[in-house]
Amino acid sequence: MKSKNQEIIDVFNNRYACKKFDKNRKVSDEDFDTIIESARLSPSSFGLEPWKFLLLKNEKMKEDFREFAWGAINSLNGASHIVIVLARKGVTADSKHVAHMLEDVKKVPEEMKTAIKERFGGFQEKHFKLLESERSLFDWASKQTYIVLGNMMTTAAFLGIDSCAIEGFEREAAEKYLSDKGILNLSEYGISYMVSFGYRDEEQPVKTRQNLSEVFEIIE
Repeated sequence: MKSKNQEIIDVFNNRYACKKFDKNRKVSDEDFDTIIESARLSPSSFGLEPWKFLLLKNEKMKEDFREFAWGAINSLNGASHIVIVLARKGVTADSKHVAHMLEDVKKVPEEMKTAIKERFGGFQEKHFKLLESERSLFDWASKQTYIVLGNMMTTAAFLGIDSCAIEGFEREAAEKYLSDKGILNLSEYGISYMVSFGYRDEEQPVKTRQNLSEVFEIIE
């Protein structure tokens, strides 16, 4: 019987960027709900959850995406589910989103709000220099969504579901397309990445990684 440690490592060894999906196999609603719940429950800096998830089901739109999402072609050809992950723009201490998170989601007592906002504002302005540009703020939010990506792909792997993270697309074209369709408010969100889920229709390639000694150092 395998140890829990070995079971975990086996899951990571079996996960890879799937390039050919079996178009005849679909991820069950129960399994996909688990994957997307792992996204919702993911951690983020200051717990601000600067993200949104779009499940692309419309077949006409999938065809349109082929024009500007070259890295998604293999997924569009057979993946069961394709998720577009958005990062929120303009998340600052005084933004409506922070107010919403503190008041409506976290139910922070009134006397604590000012202290939290000051701490977050100081982090952004002094420590990480995030207030220098809108791009800096977006990149910070986008980094949070990559925590989500790891959790979704790992959850899928535990369920025996394959996945592929997708950055191969023309961001401006994809955002304009979704904006023109009335799906994406460009003043609030931008696309961070896409990720697909399904079942492989190919042999898994040999997994290669740097040796642990090359990437891990103990500071005594």
